[in-house]
Amino acid sequence: MLAGRWKGKDVDLDTVFSTVGAVRAGTVTEEEMCDLENAACPTCGSCAGLFTANSMNCLTEAIGMGLPGNGTIPAVYSERIRLAKHAGMQVMELLKRGITARDIMTPAAIKNAMTLDMAFGGSSNTVLHLTAIAHEAGADITLDDWAEVSARTPNLVRVSPASDFHMEDLYFVGGIQAILAELAKRDLVDESVMTVTGDKLHHNLKGNPGADGRIIHSIDEPYYAEGGLRVLKGNLAPRGAIVKQSAVAAEMRQHSGPARIFDSEEAASDAILGGKIVAGDVVVIRYEGPKGGPGMREMLAPTSAVKGMGLAGSVALITDGRFSGATSGASIGHVSPEAAEGGPMALLEEGDIIEIDIDAGTLTVDVTDERLAMRRRDWVAPAPKVTEGYLARYARFVSSADEGAVLS
Repeated sequence: MLAGRWKGKDVDLDTVFSTVGAVRAGTVTEEEMCDLENAACPTCGSCAGLFTANSMNCLTEAIGMGLPGNGTIPAVYSERIRLAKHAGMQVMELLKRGITARDIMTPAAIKNAMTLDMAFGGSSNTVLHLTAIAHEAGADITLDDWAEVSARTPNLVRVSPASDFHMEDLYFVGGIQAILAELAKRDLVDESVMTVTGDKLHHNLKGNPGADGRIIHSIDEPYYAEGGLRVLKGNLAPRGAIVKQSAVAAEMRQHSGPARIFDSEEAASDAILGGKIVAGDVVVIRYEGPKGGPGMREMLAPTSAVKGMGLAGSVALITDGRFSGATSGASIGHVSPEAAEGGPMALLEEGDIIEIDIDAGTLTVDVTDERLAMRRRDWVAPAPKVTEGYLARYARFVSSADEGAVLS
């Protein structure tokens, strides 16, 4: 989708969601909100920022399963129609040559996709989805693998919600192939992998100049020395959690504050929009993980409410659920193990001091192991939200978010 235009600036879906909070705060009128709603999403296509749909579409190129341009060509361009036709033609070519998806989605290709993800700071959902894809491809990855890739991959691109740039801006400077070419200058991607073009990645990138220096930073002058996503661990997330660090303000990279606990997304949103959350708080939304949800709903409403209420620089949010790719700020998701499994989030009490240190990669609660053990003895698992049908079976058999929330 192309970006919209409102009050002289580019806008997108994230602008709309965050402005809902601004209306509640009294800084934007309902009439202005209506004008924004009519302007923000002007064309067909997946939302204009580097949100979940576009992140995964871009990773499809990096994993070798999408033709060059697949991730960034705007939906309304004739080039998108040509790409669709070429994709159909290429399917027949791959069939003729006997090249299959498993020939392409190798462990090396998956690692390339993880590296691209860190370079452009994609949606935190990509960790969940790509981990699940790797599992299906027989190339399992863990959060430790994600942490290793993040540590070695510089962040070269920042697109909305991490900046005012949009997908069309990335498209005009060469898109995903340009980012991969820039990463290849430091041998950060494996160019020997096969792609759906029928050629190896090296052939696809031949002659590509790489970074433009503005939308795509050079490998020598990155936005940040580490990847756009960061794995956090600690006594509150023994098996890990994910934050989109490229969209976190500097003042929120370290944060300590009292837990404000909610057992559903709706309860948290009501409290935020109702003015019950104040600067310094840490909003905890639990029982929204793979089993507890069930299914990990995408929580754009509460994160956008924090932003719209003017609290993005002073309030953190953590959950065992997941976030929209439009989410920015100190929003930490996929906390594992989840509360419904008896993870530490289930043992939190109102006012517990939670400490977040993104630089150190830690997420902890200032409660002793002994005290947590006492609380565990008194903890009673809540009744399942769904007791029959497919979702009930899903909740029984789904794995933890750190394993991709796959069915075992």
